[in-house]
Amino acid sequence: MNMNNIKKQTHKSRIRAILNGEDPGSFVFAPNLWQWFYHQKHHKRLPKEIAHCESQLDLIGYLDLAVFSRNVYSDQTAYWFGGLADCSFGDLDVQVKQETVGSDIHTRIKVNTTAGTLEETLRYIFADSTVVQDTFLLSDYANQLDAIEQFIQKRRWTFNIKAYEHVVDEIGDDGCLIVGESFSPLKMLHLILGPVNTTYMIMDYPEVVTRMCETHEKAQLDLVEQMAKAGVPAMMAMDNLDTAFHPPYYIKQYCASYYEKASRICHKYGSRFLIHACGQQKANLKIISDLGVDGLEGVAYPPLGNVSLLESLEETHDRFIVTGGISATEIESLKTEKAVCDYIEKLFTELKPYRHRFVLAPSCNTPINTTFDQILWFRQAWMKFKDI
Repeated sequence: MNMNNIKKQTHKSRIRAILNGEDPGSFVFAPNLWQWFYHQKHHKRLPKEIAHCESQLDLIGYLDLAVFSRNVYSDQTAYWFGGLADCSFGDLDVQVKQETVGSDIHTRIKVNTTAGTLEETLRYIFADSTVVQDTFLLSDYANQLDAIEQFIQKRRWTFNIKAYEHVVDEIGDDGCLIVGESFSPLKMLHLILGPVNTTYMIMDYPEVVTRMCETHEKAQLDLVEQMAKAGVPAMMAMDNLDTAFHPPYYIKQYCASYYEKASRICHKYGSRFLIHACGQQKANLKIISDLGVDGLEGVAYPPLGNVSLLESLEETHDRFIVTGGISATEIESLKTEKAVCDYIEKLFTELKPYRHRFVLAPSCNTPINTTFDQILWFRQAWMKFKDI
């Protein structure tokens, strides 16, 4: 690659190169500052030099870094992901009520079916800038099976192309949007009754669970195809992949079909299919890779994870993308500019053969207690060693 071509490259063209399996010419740094930025903004803690920024995109632009994110468009007070797919429920009566309690926002979702009422409550905690699920939609599965099956059978998603195009226009040449709207059948179970009760329900009602998962998969694959047809270059299943909640047996039984079919649909239309990763990945790496999935977002070193970035790249197929490298562990341990610089130099030296498959990014999110100095140190280290 000649120098003239390098000068003409944008953050978007470098991300696109990685999506195409090509060397971007230098390491890409795409920070996820969603929770961190809005926490500082809402609590009036933004440093003076970035006080003019109104959004995460403004901040990433100010830092002259890349956008490769699945939550630049999501409402932090409402949910952990989503915002570009409109959800409908057929003839079911679904009521959503919100109220502000102190500085927090409480959301109550009530679903009235012919077999009974389901209810979920969410709470946005202002002090922590996060949403917690206080009660699950399915609270007594032994007596709510008909109701929850009605809910799953009626629920459908429609991709909002105009909203998507608006976000893409906002990003411009600063990078590439990952559309994070889909989730696997197993994650569906986690969202409606929690990981622990999911395990109990699988043991108690395996046939019902299988039927629910097949119904959800069909609806989600329809959404995946809508997004792929719309020209989305990259999408992500928001599954919090972790062997603690996604052991290999569960992956094969309740996720594999969805991951494989979704990947195949994406490839048909020139898109890439990734999965959000939080925690332990080692036991699932080969399984995920063999299903044709295109990458994991947020791979973390031990103790938060159990595989190194190098291992995750070595043990997956030659187009498999891995993002990560900056987890809460690094934020806690790298407290000086030199420590950050040494860490990035070592990391980039080790991963240079995989530069076409790696994006430096937070593992899940940037913790709200991260200092702005630390963000700047990582940027400076990236600038110094990105062409290593």
